[in-house]
Amino acid sequence: MTTNMDSTGAPTAAGPTGPRTPDTGAERPRTGPWHDPGLSPEARADALIAVMTLPEKIHQLFGVWVGASDEGGEVAPFQHDMEDSVALDDLLPYGLGQLTRPFGTAPVDPAVGALSLARTQERIVRANRFGIPALAHEECLAGFAAWGATAYPVPLSWGATFHPELVREMAAAIGRDMRSVGVHQGLAPVLDVVRDARWGRVEETVGEDPYLVGTVTTAYVRGLESAGIVATLKHFAGYSASRSGRNLAPVSMGTRERADVILPPFEMAVRESGVGSVMHAYTDTDGVPSAADAELLTGLLRDTWGFDGTVVADYFGIAFLKTLHGVVGSYGEAAGAALGAGVDVELPTVKTFGAPLADEIAAGRVPEELVDRAVRRVLAQKARLGLLDADFRPLPPALETVTGKDGVPAGPHELRGAIRLDTGANRELARRVAEEAVVLLSNDGTLPLTAGSSVEAPARIAVIGPNADAPTAVLGCYSFPVHVGSRHPEVPVGIELPTLREACVEEFPHSEIVSVPGTDIDGSDTSGIEEAVELARDVDLVILALGDRAGLFGRGTSGEGCDAPDLVLPGVQRQLLDALLDTGTPVVVALLAGRPYALGRAVREAAAIVQAFFPGEEGTRAIASLLSGRTEPSGRLPVSVPAAPGSQPSTYLAARLGLAGEVSSVDPTPAFGFGHGLTYTEFAWGDLDVENGRAPTDGAFALSCTVRNTGDRKGTEVLQVYLHDPVASVVQPVRRLIGYVRLDLDPGRAARVRMTVPADLAAFTGRGGHRVVEPGDLELRLSASSTDPRLTARVTLTGPVRTVDHTRRLHMGFVTETLPARHT
Repeated sequence: MTTNMDSTGAPTAAGPTGPRTPDTGAERPRTGPWHDPGLSPEARADALIAVMTLPEKIHQLFGVWVGASDEGGEVAPFQHDMEDSVALDDLLPYGLGQLTRPFGTAPVDPAVGALSLARTQERIVRANRFGIPALAHEECLAGFAAWGATAYPVPLSWGATFHPELVREMAAAIGRDMRSVGVHQGLAPVLDVVRDARWGRVEETVGEDPYLVGTVTTAYVRGLESAGIVATLKHFAGYSASRSGRNLAPVSMGTRERADVILPPFEMAVRESGVGSVMHAYTDTDGVPSAADAELLTGLLRDTWGFDGTVVADYFGIAFLKTLHGVVGSYGEAAGAALGAGVDVELPTVKTFGAPLADEIAAGRVPEELVDRAVRRVLAQKARLGLLDADFRPLPPALETVTGKDGVPAGPHELRGAIRLDTGANRELARRVAEEAVVLLSNDGTLPLTAGSSVEAPARIAVIGPNADAPTAVLGCYSFPVHVGSRHPEVPVGIELPTLREACVEEFPHSEIVSVPGTDIDGSDTSGIEEAVELARDVDLVILALGDRAGLFGRGTSGEGCDAPDLVLPGVQRQLLDALLDTGTPVVVALLAGRPYALGRAVREAAAIVQAFFPGEEGTRAIASLLSGRTEPSGRLPVSVPAAPGSQPSTYLAARLGLAGEVSSVDPTPAFGFGHGLTYTEFAWGDLDVENGRAPTDGAFALSCTVRNTGDRKGTEVLQVYLHDPVASVVQPVRRLIGYVRLDLDPGRAARVRMTVPADLAAFTGRGGHRVVEPGDLELRLSASSTDPRLTARVTLTGPVRTVDHTRRLHMGFVTETLPARHT
């Protein structure tokens, strides 16, 4: 799409801009009930619909991506194949639904971008009869995807914290920054449950367990929407289960896997967060594309779960019904299929919901009532955001105090640097999330390096590896510097990104820090390994920084379209690892990656292994502080780490036949299971009391236990509760997470944890296709990880089989009491 741009980045006029409507010649209504905030959003929307023409209604159902053609590289699948030239000024007299990525398309100073967006909104408001602004959306998967904005850890790190409240706090900060510059909607979070770690978008997910995904993403939605930003659940549904871990591949799964693994996070978020938007998935499941699945987008999402927001298209996803899925023969048919299924807004730019849709309506093949249904949702959302208020001002809050003479906003040159999106408070929050997300996988006692004030760090430390001195090694593919900035190397990154070497220099001021890369991320050149080996033999400790380079569509080893054939470390990193292990110098492996990798000998021979999933701009400092012992490790694995690279697809949610056995030579047993993570102290679990071990199928169990910190350092234990159902009418996972709680304990202190477990949590989709709770014996395994049960409560459900629905209880109850010291 091409438009002319002025010096602020706003489109310049290329044609008439007055409030005309060529099909009617009608004057702009000066006021109307749609301006009345005392009416419900739906009533205000209905008042507008009653006086809008069909073109005006249709124009509310799509976005426009200004400047995308100048981006220089694809940030969405088939982007340049799908774009048509659109003259913005020809569209504006009819109105405009959305503006796509005004900050996330090219590097722009935040204040200049805010002014540009405000001026564009002024043009949109002036041009259409009803003065309706566009809704501006942006990516915010690991922070606001804008130049100079804080780069937080990726969602896989959110999962590693097992701390939804911290994620909510982070999301609220992201939302405040977005709203301050005029953005209304964020295209996050991702609720896909990992089914195959070879999939490139694993870094964008929260993990491989639906309960962890649901609780963490629901917290993110609450935080984002608390700041006045519409959150967007994606990708609905099944995208992560594509065959062979290939992006956009078909999905093959049964109805039970979909119902019991893929859908629960979305259901939880819809029920508990008040989320305003949902994005359909690109993929088809059993031959039905999500964008044309009325049973999914209307029957389940709206009619059953009660969702009342907007359904938006994944970028170009409606057109893909024709070009990729082949279920329609024209773009008009694609528009009709998507609109009929329940898609309300075409993103990122108009392709099918413009003239092709209008032609289908004119031919009588698509009823206008479907347009009215969609536009009612769009306008009601705009009303909730204040965009229909008579006193709407395009100038965003962050610019209200940045003015020139007579209160007029300063020009672009005067504004540069006036808005900061990477404040000290943001960086502190990013640091907290990163510190709680880093996972200590193994440790032979080498860590922490400075266990006490009398212990000195090693005199000479080598920081080796392709991620040792790479600033962007902490960033995922949806961070601005990687997603957009990588195609603008002439522009500064915009934020401080200390490398791991630099962080170690800060953390260990009395140690000599030396560094060589040894190899690059994904190349085949081994010539640097010898130099790395020689350096390793001449130091006291090696910190080996391995992992991924985030990118898009093959430009990285992790990220959208960067799928892997197996879980071997990219390039020749494994050879570098083995060569350094052979030196005999203690090797601490630090992984900065977007997915888990098989680590071979390192599982047994490395002095320690630290896993960080793209931990954001403060990530290297978080790793260094964990190595020194200044902070305590508290992260837990949101995905299993494989023992062998070729055992995929495999997750901890395996049934008995999915476990190791004599019937197959492939052993899927992980090196480190879901939920695993070590600390620098020890915890003792005991005093299990099953207060109520028998309950009807509509009742609940009650139990309690004590967890004690028996070491000499403070630490965090994550009590995880797994359900094991030994006999069920359909095959069940051997274990699945139903609840968890973080326990922060000082040395010698204990916590008494009382738990209530509703029978509803034992529900699964039965043979009849309905979710049921069956009577019988169960085990509640109180565990430090999926592979480390500490206490087991054997309980029994009694009574008849009970059918449950979307109103069932979704959570355990936890009450934690820190015991007085004398009780420990």
